Amino acid sequence: MTRITLAAIAGAHGVRGEVRLKLFADGAEALSAHDVVLVDGAPRRLLHVGGTAKSPTARLEGVADRLAAESLRGTLIEVERDALPPLEEGEYYHSDLLGLPCFDQDGGAVGSVSAVENFGAGDLLEIELEGGRKSLIPFKPGIADLQDGRIVLDPAFLA
Repeated sequence: MTRITLAAIAGAHGVRGEVRLKLFADGAEALSAHDVVLVDGAPRRLLHVGGTAKSPTARLEGVADRLAAESLRGTLIEVERDALPPLEEGEYYHSDLLGLPCFDQDGGAVGSVSAVENFGAGDLLEIELEGGRKSLIPFKPGIADLQDGRIVLDPAFLA
C-alpha cells in the first residue's frame, strides 16, 4: 500500500506535547480530516490540529510532554493513499507522478519522473534521463503534460 506524506514534525510546541508541523498538503484541514495517521510508520490518533496557517501544530495520542514531542522531530506524518479523497479532473497527488515514463512530443522515450519538488512557484518534475543524468522542469502545460499515464514534455526544457 502506498503512503502519502502530509506533514513532517518540526519540533515541540509548548510543554504539553504539541508538535510544530511542516505541512505538505493544502492546509491544516487536509491533515485534520484524518482521525488516525501514521507517525514514523505507526498508527496514532490525531487529537487536534491547530496553530496558525504559518505555524500549524498538532496533538498526537501518546505524546504528553515536550520531551516526547521533541523526540519526534523530523518524523513524517503519513496516511495510506486510499484514505485520501478522490481527485477532481486535472488534479494529482505527487506520489502518483513518481515513476511515470516521460516522452518527447514525437513519442521518443526520454526517462522517468524521479521526484516532484515545489519551492513556492509551482511543481517541478525531476526527470531521470536515459543514461542517469537528472533534470528539473516545470510541470506546466506545453512544457510537461500528464497524458494517459505518462508525461509528454518539451525536451528544450531539459538542462
